[in-house]
Amino acid sequence: MSTKQFNKDNVFFGITPTSWWNDDFLDIDIGIPFEQCVSEMALAGFEGCSVGHKFPTDTDVLREALELRGLRVSEPWTSTYFTIKDMFDKTVADFRKSLDFIKTMGGTDIVVAELGGSSHQQPIALKANRPIFTEQQWEDVISGLNHIGQIAKDEGMRLCYHHHMGTGIETRADVDRLMESTDPDLVHLLFDTGHIAFAGDDPLQLAIDYADRIKHVHLKNIRRPVMEASDAGQFSFKQSIEAGIFTVPGDPEGFIDFDSILQTLADNDFEGWLIVEAEQNPANATPLVYAKMAREYLRKVTGF
Repeated sequence: MSTKQFNKDNVFFGITPTSWWNDDFLDIDIGIPFEQCVSEMALAGFEGCSVGHKFPTDTDVLREALELRGLRVSEPWTSTYFTIKDMFDKTVADFRKSLDFIKTMGGTDIVVAELGGSSHQQPIALKANRPIFTEQQWEDVISGLNHIGQIAKDEGMRLCYHHHMGTGIETRADVDRLMESTDPDLVHLLFDTGHIAFAGDDPLQLAIDYADRIKHVHLKNIRRPVMEASDAGQFSFKQSIEAGIFTVPGDPEGFIDFDSILQTLADNDFEGWLIVEAEQNPANATPLVYAKMAREYLRKVTGF
């Protein structure tokens, strides 16, 4: 059995603000302010975070608030729309804004997902209504990602593609096609354990097969009974979140085998951000409790 460990100088633990409020569905919110969110992230033992809609947009203000708490930005999110009409220029412009932001904040990774036709933000059955790309749409998203991936590389940054529920790149088969068709020097993989499990595929096998392409990780756990209820009831993404489908690694209510996933990443010399992401309703899941649960689990498994 492997005992290889992460190089703690090159692996960083972060968390998203989606346990404190939701950035897709703004009514999933109990009024926790930005300052409390980032203070609790630091208190739980994390060193970085993605950005949410309550974060200051002034980079000087944001940097000061994060540095005060020993935090830094792990990644900005940028939605791409290469598969729908007349959105190429705006997609590239938005990506360049994210690129400028993360460079200013001292980071390296930009997270993107193709949301053309996505069902995940709509009040409709999530899986039944997700887009199935035509051949032309596949060509458009592949060429578009290679294009902005080159922009990122030229600036010393990394584009990390996030496979996502409700989108045209949701399942293992979709990820396979994306990885086979894009330039590995330009398009890296953001591996999201929860999204690939929710899609019905094996997160451990994805980690094994694409270890060389994975440059950024979202650690999201799933409560199997809620997933089964969501599938049976044709829930929307929001309904699934409100029902409690997601939780953190280390929660015994989740079913994903993070021990094996983390060992696989360590065995393949993963370097970069491991980001805890559990989109939970803070009214039902106290954010600090779950943030501490996740960090304690990661400390136990990795030793730091």
